[in-house]
Amino acid sequence: MAGTKEIQHRIKSIRSTKKITRAMEMVSAAKMKKAVDAVLRTRTYANLSWETVINLARSTNGEGKISHPLLMPRKKVKNVVIVLITSNRGLCGGFNSNIISKAVRSIEKYHRSGKKAEIEANFVLIGKKGAAIRRQGHKIAADFPKLDLATEVNEITPIAKMVIEDYLKGVYDKVMVAYTDFASASRQIPRVKQLLPVEIDTEDEFLGIVGKDGRIGVSKELMENKKKKHLSYDKFFYEYIFEPSPREVLDEMVPRLIEIQLYQALLESNASEHSVRMAAMHQATEAAGEMIDELNLFYNKARQAVITKEIAEISAGANALSGN
Repeated sequence: MAGTKEIQHRIKSIRSTKKITRAMEMVSAAKMKKAVDAVLRTRTYANLSWETVINLARSTNGEGKISHPLLMPRKKVKNVVIVLITSNRGLCGGFNSNIISKAVRSIEKYHRSGKKAEIEANFVLIGKKGAAIRRQGHKIAADFPKLDLATEVNEITPIAKMVIEDYLKGVYDKVMVAYTDFASASRQIPRVKQLLPVEIDTEDEFLGIVGKDGRIGVSKELMENKKKKHLSYDKFFYEYIFEPSPREVLDEMVPRLIEIQLYQALLESNASEHSVRMAAMHQATEAAGEMIDELNLFYNKARQAVITKEIAEISAGANALSGN
């Protein structure tokens, strides 16, 4: 058993750590509240903007297709870029490892088993911890700083502009974003969503910012009726009058949509990060308290052992003296 001085030193050290984790928990709680408020303010707009663009693209002609470079899929996908959103600091549980693993798995689906990869994957990083992707052999095309609390969409504009321009130039055939979706303070979901090309006919749950039913612009009831062939989606999409032309309208709206989707993904990740860090620091604070209680018990036992030993030595000395 360790001596009483060593145990006292450990108790003092853990108490200092407990104060730090408690302070970090309170800071994360304050940041989480602001981040969640920002998410809730913009989530509806992100949903409606995505739904509007899909409806605009569908209403351009009967087949739901439009000749627009940001809507038309590439015949062959060779280069993919993933905008990876992580944190700048650690102490947030599995937040970063989960989203990095999710991004890596999304790349693996483009690999043929036992053969070389069909595509080349590049990453655009938002957050310092995303640099860990380099150790897995993936290329980093760009690295952008990340604020703990995003307040304006302009903070994501340079990233959106870069990926859109690179896509239009043919540098990339597909643009995706990997982020952590904020479901609740206790539940965060790593997601990888396709941004470009905008697939207007897909039912992929990872397309755009999903609603409560997991789809965009289509309710759960309509989804079930569609499967039963009782209803058609086409009846539930609006028709628009374009002014001056469909192409000019989409030239303005689609890039804005991508920017909003990236901004919403950043807000979701920020809220998730602070939620995970608050929970991690709360658990660390509780663990520190339990360790202090255990060490206090050890200290009392060690102190009692020392006292018992001293009494035994005094008694032995007294007996020796009385015997002489």
